[in-house]
Amino acid sequence: MTLPSAQIGRILGTPVPLLLPVSGPVHVLILGEAPGPRGADKSGIPFFGDAAGRHLYTVLERLGAVQMPPEVSQLAWDGATFTAQGLAPLALGVALGNAWNRCPTDDGSSFRAPLRAELESAANFTRLTRDITQLQTRGLRGIVTLGRVATRTVVALFRKYPQPDLACRALPHPSAQGLLSMAPNRGKGAKMADLQDVWMLRCQYALIQAGFPAMAGEA
Repeated sequence: MTLPSAQIGRILGTPVPLLLPVSGPVHVLILGEAPGPRGADKSGIPFFGDAAGRHLYTVLERLGAVQMPPEVSQLAWDGATFTAQGLAPLALGVALGNAWNRCPTDDGSSFRAPLRAELESAANFTRLTRDITQLQTRGLRGIVTLGRVATRTVVALFRKYPQPDLACRALPHPSAQGLLSMAPNRGKGAKMADLQDVWMLRCQYALIQAGFPAMAGEA
């Protein structure tokens, strides 16, 4: 599918469903904040084309939790480009989604953060609970949240609807702001590439701790 040229610069704001394995178990659910305007809003796939999603997909490839189309490495990391080329990752043992499942906007052109009232609304909690319940039928063991907003939303959800059998692990958001937040002295003097490497290592271990099967030597 190719996006009409009039829509490429616009925020579509349509719901982005979970990325799920075609078959087999789902060990871990990864939740971000919301689809980004240049990434998942255009690709229709969580994190696919989002700037912060690049580091996540790198970790998932290393773990054998996703297969990426080889063409991706030759293209700009951009949701509209991936859509135009008909590309999509293949999830293996993980599901990917967001605390708010559409790119939030007030005017169709500017991104805004999802409101807490939206995230913790009855409708959104119903959606998240339904998705988690369905994943539990496929063996869901845990949830990894990316960033403060996603973490806060899951904490609020489980306070209302407890899930004591699910392991929960929280990570900083893999955006530049999130990476700087995890560095000493607010990241002063830190190299972004180094922070990205640290985040990816932490993400790998968080996924294993949440229930993704560790490869030999990684437990």
